[in-house]
Amino acid sequence: MKVLIAPNAFKGTLTAPAAAAALARGARRARPWAEVRTLPIADGGDGLLDALRSDLGGRLARCLVEGPLGRPVKARWLLAGKTAFVEMAEAAGLRLLGNSGLRPLDASTYGVGQLMAAAAARGAREIAVGLGGSASNDGGAGCAEALGFKLLDAQGRPVPRGARGLAALREIVAPRRALPGVSVVGLADVKNKLCGRLGSARVFGPQKGAGPAEVEFMEAALHNYARVLKRCLGADIARLPGGAAAGGLGAGLAAFFGAELRDGSAFVLGRIGFARALAGADLLITGEGRFDEQTFYGKAPGAAIAAARAAGIPALVVCGSSAFRNSRRPRGVTAIIQAPGKTAPAASLEKAVMVALMNKIIS
Repeated sequence: MKVLIAPNAFKGTLTAPAAAAALARGARRARPWAEVRTLPIADGGDGLLDALRSDLGGRLARCLVEGPLGRPVKARWLLAGKTAFVEMAEAAGLRLLGNSGLRPLDASTYGVGQLMAAAAARGAREIAVGLGGSASNDGGAGCAEALGFKLLDAQGRPVPRGARGLAALREIVAPRRALPGVSVVGLADVKNKLCGRLGSARVFGPQKGAGPAEVEFMEAALHNYARVLKRCLGADIARLPGGAAAGGLGAGLAAFFGAELRDGSAFVLGRIGFARALAGADLLITGEGRFDEQTFYGKAPGAAIAAARAAGIPALVVCGSSAFRNSRRPRGVTAIIQAPGKTAPAASLEKAVMVALMNKIIS
């Protein structure tokens, strides 16, 4: 029996490699004769660097940059050949702020721009930015500012950082050359557009601590931002699929740097050879912290499950919590195992998969 273990990060508790190791221990305890392979996955959100480095190698670099609220943070990025991989959550992620420290109108992506500048200075000719897990909703304005763009109000003064400043934005002045000789790719974990009913403010603002009034403020500010970008840079990004990713950073990368937005799951799974690994497997074990409908709209476990279903391979999902019952599990999922385990998450995952396999939930 060959088992492929390919989980995403369990947000706030375990990295993807740590989750994979725990699931592998459980699988080996239940089926000592099985051939078990781990392949951590990601979709552009938390865990991108860990998932890519396990297969691509490369060198991890660390930079001191501005965090989402301006305080210094030490952020990692990966250089593999001439391609740099930047995980925006390293510099502007929700995980950098406690629940009591969320300030959705003020959080900025300035540190992400600093990481991109560092990558270019080290010789990167392509920068792939993972878009997910953000604390910000500034549309990538802070990132652009860090790379030389000036964002000005009606009096010609720099606007405040974060979504708050977008409401006052009237003019954007581009530098002579931003990231010369470097192409930019955005790896999106959602397909939502920047503005509208399913846009960045209304869908993702509450996850970042925004109340109803703040959500409406951000929606209006992002509409203004989109108008100014179109007038000053000729970039029409309000309805760009994936533009809402990472608080609108997807739209910002497209507008300021001509970035192509790609499906993060497909990109990562392609780079790490997921299809080849799956081809020889009898069972896929995947998982993430919260398993729900969103899993099938750009998330890596959803892409893994779809690939397993197409290949006729059973899929076991292990998660912290699930919106599905086994009686109505999604197509392609053979079984769903919940393993909350907040105090000892790795042990909880190990036990959950061991019990599932020993009880022949999947034979």
